[in-house]
Amino acid sequence: MIKRYFNYSIGTVFGFGYFPKAPGTAGSLAGLLAFWFLPISFGWVIFLLTALFFLGVWTSAQIETLEGTDPGLVVIDEFVGQGIACLLLPKSLLFYALAFILFRFFDILKPLGIDRLQDLPGGWGIMTDDLLAGLYANILLQFVYLTGLI
Repeated sequence: MIKRYFNYSIGTVFGFGYFPKAPGTAGSLAGLLAFWFLPISFGWVIFLLTALFFLGVWTSAQIETLEGTDPGLVVIDEFVGQGIACLLLPKSLLFYALAFILFRFFDILKPLGIDRLQDLPGGWGIMTDDLLAGLYANILLQFVYLTGLI
């Protein structure tokens, strides 16, 4: 019972996955807010994202056995992906809003090979497609930032 409660708490990001409409967007918003307000260094952010990624692989696989393939209530993948999208960006409303929009774009449409990652078994498929969506969003925004387009 405790193991199941732990898995659902982490997998749903403490209930954000239970939002009745667009739970993935709610999970992304939770990640955006968390990484906006976290007063920790870059090294700790990397450690946190890495730990949450592997914890997400495990918990989402556990939930998947009970709920079916890639259940919508699992949003730890969106939380981590959104954190990756925000990594090393200036803390400005504009850049974080763009990170949110671009991450959701890549997560929902799954272009450029993102869709193929969903075929990985268990929690790996759930987590890695959002990891790549976050990377794509971040790379695009780093280019925008470093070239001074915005």
